[in-house]
Amino acid sequence: MDPIADYLTRLRNAIKANHRVVEIPASNIKKEITKVLYDKGYIQSYKFDDEAKVGGIIKIALKYNPVTKNSAIVKLERVSKPGLRKYAKSDALPRVLNGMGVAIVSTSKGLMTDKEARLQNVGGEVLCYVY
Repeated sequence: MDPIADYLTRLRNAIKANHRVVEIPASNIKKEITKVLYDKGYIQSYKFDDEAKVGGIIKIALKYNPVTKNSAIVKLERVSKPGLRKYAKSDALPRVLNGMGVAIVSTSKGLMTDKEARLQNVGGEVLCYVY
């Protein structure tokens, strides 16, 4: 079982079904990924509901273009999997769509985007691509 892949799949399914809000079981890494998605403008808002269940629930309001009704997230792609981890040094971090998308990286200084990791000169595990 891969909790990050489950998180990304729930987001993908909600986007394909044009849902406004999606509820996902919470964990610390999922909360950090949600914060990065919010900071980069891929989701409208989020709320951590810690009283709901044992681990809590993350409620994410998805972002859509008001005119075209297209989602702000075009693609979510899991890179590092439990069977094959993908690590990158700070100078070899991937650029997603030539800088238009983001790669979420788990570093020793926490979860951040590829651009932030390059600025802080840290490498880590490349979790996923978002664009």
